[in-house]
Amino acid sequence: MSATRTARVVLSVLIGAVLLAGCSTIREARSGPGQRLDPWEKWNRKVFTFNEDLDAAVLKPVATAYSNAVPQPVRSGVDNFFANIADAWSAINNFLQGKVALGFQDMMRFGTNTVFGLFGVMDVAGEMGIDHHYEDFGQTLGTWGVGAGAYIVWPVLGPSTVRESFALPLDRSATPALLFRDGAAQWSITGLQIVNTRANLLGASQVLNDIALDKYTFVRDAYLQRRRSLVYDGDVPDTPDTANEPADAALAPASAPSAPAK
Repeated sequence: MSATRTARVVLSVLIGAVLLAGCSTIREARSGPGQRLDPWEKWNRKVFTFNEDLDAAVLKPVATAYSNAVPQPVRSGVDNFFANIADAWSAINNFLQGKVALGFQDMMRFGTNTVFGLFGVMDVAGEMGIDHHYEDFGQTLGTWGVGAGAYIVWPVLGPSTVRESFALPLDRSATPALLFRDGAAQWSITGLQIVNTRANLLGASQVLNDIALDKYTFVRDAYLQRRRSLVYDGDVPDTPDTANEPADAALAPASAPSAPAK
């Protein structure tokens, strides 16, 4: 056998091995822990694809232009402004969860940055060593014993669960846009928040595109793991979800129903 032919055979075997390994990895990912909470996967994948197309056509180009045009210090000020409102909402949720000390710290952050940081544009509290303790109503429901329930992908809004979906209206309303009564101002503030957030994720989204064999499964499992970690404040029990979150069984359908008609 010639050296050239031998090289071709070896190359073919290597390519075949890589493809088989890739297929095996995808199968393992799709049968991972998140699969149990994803009874509507077929429908969710359609919505996920829609969101990806919308992001590629609109959000990513706008966020890229924004990132190129707006200096980093200004973007950091925008981040701080929205984070300041998040601190106020976090304080409320910490109190609801019985974390009184953390609630007062978030109140102190909000008051300090609002008064001395130009309504939160500057993170004066951070310079003083007062850290963030982000909590939302979805985490509050989890702390109260409400299980995550089925995984859901919403158009535009993205990944969620049954529990987070119930909390979504309150969590999404915690925004500076509520401080304005003028509809145009509210839409402008909301648009700025969306574009600024997407601009902060440009690097992460590129890395995800490069490493994820099945992006949907990667995003789903990462989202579910992160939300579970947040509910337990990073101290996640070793036992399975079904043992620690009994409400999951009540919220998630017993059998996977047919996906809604598109």
